[in-house]
Amino acid sequence: KAVKEGMLEKRSDGLLQLWKKKRCILTEEGLLLIPPKHPPPPQQQQQQQPAPPAEPAAKIKELHFSNMKTVDCVERKGKYVYFTVVMAEGKEIDFRCAQEQGWNAAITLQMVQYKNRQAILAVRS
Repeated sequence: KAVKEGMLEKRSDGLLQLWKKKRCILTEEGLLLIPPKHPPPPQQQQQQQPAPPAEPAAKIKELHFSNMKTVDCVERKGKYVYFTVVMAEGKEIDFRCAQEQGWNAAITLQMVQYKNRQAILAVRS
């Protein structure tokens, strides 16, 4: 179930570190990063229409909250807010979006709620 959908820019890992637009779907489990021309994941499509020929699923990246450590707000500059998602293995992924979109706050909130649910489950078991 999508909590928030829209466009985010992700800094590429390559030498040039270009900003690439990604269609993002924030769920209760994590953040899906989809190349802008990619069809939506199957659960997002209406059931009655036939699915378009899909690109390899490897193009869709899921940043699962179980592998996420923190979301650091780096800076607000011009119309953008820049933030970094720090993964459990130490990998850092840089993003930017228009300030009014509030992606960094939404991701942080969902991550905290996910971690709280996990902690409650751990206590109960």
